Amino acid sequence: MDTNTLSRFEQTYAEALPKLSTPWRAAEAPAPELVVLNEPVARELGLDPDELRSPEGVAFLVGRVPDEVETVAQVYAGHQFGGYSPRLGDGRALLVGELTDAHGRRRDLHLKGSGRTPFARGGDGKAVIGPMLREYLISEAMHALGIPTTRSLAVVRTGESVFREGPQPGAVLSRVAASHLRVGTFEYAAALRDPELLRGLADYAIERHHPEARAADNPYLEFYRRVMRAQAALIVDWMGVGFIHGVMNTDNVTISGETIDYGPCAFMDAFDPGTVFSSIDTGGRYAYGNQPSVGQWNLARFGEALLPLFAPDEDAAIELAMEVLTEFGTLYNELALERMSAKLGLARPDAGLVEAILGLLHRDKVDFTNFFRALAAGTAEGLFTDRAVFAAWAEKRASLLPADPTAVHAAMDALNPAYIPRNHRVEEALLAAQFGNLEPFDRLLTAVQAPFEVRAGLEDLAEPDPDEGRGFRTFCGT
Repeated sequence: MDTNTLSRFEQTYAEALPKLSTPWRAAEAPAPELVVLNEPVARELGLDPDELRSPEGVAFLVGRVPDEVETVAQVYAGHQFGGYSPRLGDGRALLVGELTDAHGRRRDLHLKGSGRTPFARGGDGKAVIGPMLREYLISEAMHALGIPTTRSLAVVRTGESVFREGPQPGAVLSRVAASHLRVGTFEYAAALRDPELLRGLADYAIERHHPEARAADNPYLEFYRRVMRAQAALIVDWMGVGFIHGVMNTDNVTISGETIDYGPCAFMDAFDPGTVFSSIDTGGRYAYGNQPSVGQWNLARFGEALLPLFAPDEDAAIELAMEVLTEFGTLYNELALERMSAKLGLARPDAGLVEAILGLLHRDKVDFTNFFRALAAGTAEGLFTDRAVFAAWAEKRASLLPADPTAVHAAMDALNPAYIPRNHRVEEALLAAQFGNLEPFDRLLTAVQAPFEVRAGLEDLAEPDPDEGRGFRTFCGT
């Protein structure tokens, strides 16, 4: 990489809070080969795509940097499936540094699958091509859907085999984020019982993500409130497109409000609040319908970590935290009702109409994504077994619609995607990519990068799994 390019990278987080990361180097990649490069993201970061495609650029994308560029592994804690883990961290990842992008935003460049770190917890620190392409694909789909998310810059084959139920091609994902600060970062700092470290972390996070909180009478409480609001809005976004994160541990909850870590995530086809795909979520803790309540639970853990900053007296601090935490339910319900009402084409929220149609969708296992498109087109009746019941609902809805049906149709199609990363299509694409065929991946990526635009020749990508996802499972940490 060009010296001028490398000189743009900073490590303000590691410099400001050295106790929360450790300098570390990526493992050697014997024969790195670029698989996919996100040129728009590269340009946004001020990076030259042609330079990234060069041998030196590809080496950079697997962490081969000059000695003067100090990469670090971040440490954090987290509640995983409700149980507290005091020391997690970047077990197979490195923060290359921070760049100021074309919009003046500070953003992290992070490597995933770059080798063991002190936080590897017995793992090999590596990743394989399928899951890295999966994160690339789904994070780009989420971005195109307008959902806050980390972005993917590139996936590079390392030239080595990594064992996962058999040998698979090793790979490194380079990921871009507003930051990698998590609720788990604050849990780790709080557990050290170092008041200055916790305050310094909060000050850094406020400055980077929520600077408006500085003007409040209690800046740390306002910071908590702003993170709460960002998470409430994010989960509304997930629910609106049938997205299931799959592993909503506190170490996967960002302070910025971006979606992070796409291991066992999936999109729901047939509407069912109990839908779970993750192989490790045997109790359904992170089922689709549980995501709002889990989000609030995670924010409670965040509030506990911040308590010393809210007030000197613990009881007073708890009371302040509870005031913010109880706002979550009201805010989430309000935003969710607005979103679902808009998806139905309504000019004003109507809780009864929303609740009724969700009940019908669940009863008949109607495809969640395709229903809204069919509703806008006037063809939804055939999706239901009891057409008379649906017709009665539709008549009530029609009485609440704005007067211009063309405008309603257009507004609904602008909000309701035609294409999502259907699970069976994702798996087909990743299996082909594992054997060197990227055509299914590229085709699916093309569809989900413009999810609201119906295009000829992509009809199959809008169809649900003919097996209704029976037996489909996603996996974490691969």
